[in-house]
Amino acid sequence: AEEFEPWFEQMRDGYAHDMTRDAGLEPDRAAAMAASQMDALFPGRELSPQQLTYVVEADGERVGELWLCDRDDGPQRGLFIYFIGIDDAHRGKGYGKATMELAESEARRLGIDRVALNVFGKNEVARNLYRSLGYEENAVAMSKKL
Repeated sequence: AEEFEPWFEQMRDGYAHDMTRDAGLEPDRAAAMAASQMDALFPGRELSPQQLTYVVEADGERVGELWLCDRDDGPQRGLFIYFIGIDDAHRGKGYGKATMELAESEARRLGIDRVALNVFGKNEVARNLYRSLGYEENAVAMSKKL
């Protein structure tokens, strides 16, 4: 609970930054969208039992974060990965793959047979990791800036 407020702000601001960098949104619009979505997922800016958040550790040291949610994603229920992040100093050591496997293990524990996520198209490192683990692209959004 004591880590929640800084985490909330980091997730909100990071998502806004990613939408500006990777989706081409204006910073003010990205910030407003990120704030609105985070407020909906965490009513009252408090921990929510529907949201599963983890600090990923290796040998007692923090290496990253994982945020999951059991939700209906269109026609199918699934465990949705809102965020997976491995700290820069720990990338390339297999922690991303292990964290994805943790998400799949949590889905099984909860009796859920599907894991889903969204990833920005420019994030080739993440997309390659997901593909290597058997994830399939279900839709591709494309645009052209004029």
